[in-house]
Amino acid sequence: MVITYPRSERTARARSAADRLAADGIDAVVFGWVDNAGITRVKSVPLARLGHAAEYGVGAVPCFDRSLVDDSFAAAPSGAGPVGDLRLVPDLDRLVPLAAQPGWAWAPADLRAQDGAPHPGCQRGFARRAVEAVEERGFSVKAGIEVEWVVADATGAPATLGPAYGMTRFVELSDYLREVLRALTDQGLTVLQLHPEYAEGQFEVSVATEGPVEAADTTMLVRHTVRAVSARHGLRVSYAPLFTEGSVGNGSHLHLSLWRQGRNLVHGGPGRHGLHPDAEQFLAGVLAELPALLALGAPAVASYLRLVPSHFAGAFRCWGLENREAALRLITGSAGQANAEFKCFDAAANPYLVVGGVLAAGLAGLDAGLPLPPETPSDPASVGSAERLPASLPEAIAAYEKSALLRQALGAGLYEAVLAVRQAEAELFAGRTDADVLEAVRWRY
Repeated sequence: MVITYPRSERTARARSAADRLAADGIDAVVFGWVDNAGITRVKSVPLARLGHAAEYGVGAVPCFDRSLVDDSFAAAPSGAGPVGDLRLVPDLDRLVPLAAQPGWAWAPADLRAQDGAPHPGCQRGFARRAVEAVEERGFSVKAGIEVEWVVADATGAPATLGPAYGMTRFVELSDYLREVLRALTDQGLTVLQLHPEYAEGQFEVSVATEGPVEAADTTMLVRHTVRAVSARHGLRVSYAPLFTEGSVGNGSHLHLSLWRQGRNLVHGGPGRHGLHPDAEQFLAGVLAELPALLALGAPAVASYLRLVPSHFAGAFRCWGLENREAALRLITGSAGQANAEFKCFDAAANPYLVVGGVLAAGLAGLDAGLPLPPETPSDPASVGSAERLPASLPEAIAAYEKSALLRQALGAGLYEAVLAVRQAEAELFAGRTDADVLEAVRWRY
C-alpha cells in the first residue's frame, strides 16, 4: 500500500533528503516517467527546488498521455491535448544518486492533477492500484524485469561481434561491463546476473525481485544507468524490440511469483510442477488475457518483428516447464526462486502498464477459478495445437478492444489513451518495410 504524506511532511522529508544529497555532491534531481508509447521522459530541478517539487510537483503537459514513438501525438478528445497541466510528483522513497552521472540524483514520479489528486492516466498509479487489489485478496507478488540491450559504437554498428554468450564479448567490453555492475551496485541494486546475450552486441542484466511497482521503477533506473555508463565509454544503447532485421530482439521478460502468508505459491503445491491451486488460476488468467495484454507489453509495430517463432520470444499462447519458446515459462527451484516468466513482452513497453495489466488478469483468473490449460512440453512451433499470439500490432489492438477486463482495470481515460496511441502508431508505420520500421525506432527506446 502506498503511503501518502501530507504536503508539509513531504516538504520536510524532501529537505532532509536534499541535505543528504548535498553532502554527496548532488546538484540536481531528475524525475522520470514512461509514456504510453514506452518512451522514458524526464524533467529535472536544482536540488534547492526538491522541497517545492515534492509539495507542488513539476509541470507536465497532458498531451504526453498520447505521445507516439516519433514525438508526434495521437488526436485527443475535443482537440484538448495542449490544454491544461499535470504535476510530476517525485517518489522520495526511491530517490537515489546516479553513480554514472556525478552531481545528479533520480526518482520516479507520479502524475497528479493540479490539486494533488491522482491523474487517471498515470501508469504508475494504475500499477499501484493493481498491487493494492492483490493485497486486498490476501496475496502479495514478487517481480523482476530483465533488461536486454544492444551496445553499439559511434557508427551505430554492434560494439562487439563475438559469439552469443561468448567470452570474446566479455573480454572486449570487460571495463564497460565492470562499470555497469559497479554503478548498479552503488545505487543499491542487487545484481543477479550480467552476461552477453544472443544477438550481436547484446547483453542482459537481471536484479533481485521486489514488489511489482518497485520492479518497474528499478527497470527505469537500470536502463538509465546502462545508457549513462555507455555514453561515458563512447557507446550507444538500443532497447528497441529488434536491432537487426531477422535477429533475436530485446525482450523485457517479466518474472513473477504469487505469495500468501510468506509462502511462494509457485513452489511446493499439489499441482503440476509444484504449483498451488491459486497460482494455477492466477497464471491461467494471464494466459487467457495474453493476446490483449500484448497491446501493453508488445506495444510497437517493431515488437512483432521480434515476436516470431524460434527466436526465444514466446510467440505462442502456452506454458511449459523451462520452455523458452512458450509465452509463459515456468521456472522451478527452491521456494525463494520458483517463478513464472512471461517472455512475450519487450523493451518498448511501459513497465507499469505491463505489471498492472498482468496482475489484473491474474486476479480475474483467481476470481473465475480458471483452470490452467495442458502444458506444452516441447517447442510449440512443432505442435499443431499451439495458438499463435497476435503477429502484428493491429491484431493485438483488436484483442485489446475486446477486453472488458483491461478496460475496467485501466479506467476509461487510460484505456482510451493507450488505444489511441496504438492505433496512431499502427497507422504511422502502415506500408513501411521492416527495414524502414527498424531504422525509425532503433534509437528511440
